[in-house]
Amino acid sequence: MRVDEHNWHSPALGREMALKIYGHWGQPVVVFPCSRGRYFDYGGLGMIDAIRGFIDRGSIKLFCLDSVDAESWYNFDVAPSMRNARHEDYDRYVTGEVVPFVRRHCQSDDIRPLTNGCSMGAYHAVNFFFRHPDLFAGTIACSGLYRLDRPEFGMGTGDMAAVYFNSPINYLSNLEDSWYLEQCRHRTIIVGAGQGAWDEEALADTRHLDAICRAKSIPAWIDIWGHDVNHDWPWWYKQMNHFLESLFGS
Repeated sequence: MRVDEHNWHSPALGREMALKIYGHWGQPVVVFPCSRGRYFDYGGLGMIDAIRGFIDRGSIKLFCLDSVDAESWYNFDVAPSMRNARHEDYDRYVTGEVVPFVRRHCQSDDIRPLTNGCSMGAYHAVNFFFRHPDLFAGTIACSGLYRLDRPEFGMGTGDMAAVYFNSPINYLSNLEDSWYLEQCRHRTIIVGAGQGAWDEEALADTRHLDAICRAKSIPAWIDIWGHDVNHDWPWWYKQMNHFLESLFGS
């Protein structure tokens, strides 16, 4: 497997950012790590080995990113508006720096990557896709939270105005823009969750997201797994293989 590492000083974030590429060819996939995670976690926590077959045969090419979660949604020392502002810097990094880099690396000016992640990475995958459906081909998300008023983030309903446009369940519920909806309707949306331990809130948000997509006529594969399926990597390995097989074959 070809593995490359790149880093540069991000103008949007004002600091060095790194990413790791796995694979030589295939559909590009921008991968977000779990909460406060790093660009090497997909490899270190076993996902690269778990889905290696799809990488080796050129079905997918992964671009694994660093996060700034500790400076944004998990920076409990600052107000929600400041956390949101730092995430907006990250948004500019991903859309204005990473996506053009992916296109250069894939030698295509108009290719659209998928977004992908587990847990907090799933939040980012879903949020980046739905905020920018013109830039991304779709999303594959496992066990994410999709509203920022969850206890995980230390914010309540009174803080939602400050973070509204980064809380997918909130902004999607009110989405009426026809151009935007049509973009979403022509993309690949796969969102999974289990019904086992530690996945209760992710399950609730996944079902809520399903209801929104149905109401907006946005085709989405919302895949709810069994009561034995918990919020952990061994199950995410199985989910990712299942989802990738559905897209690219076994």
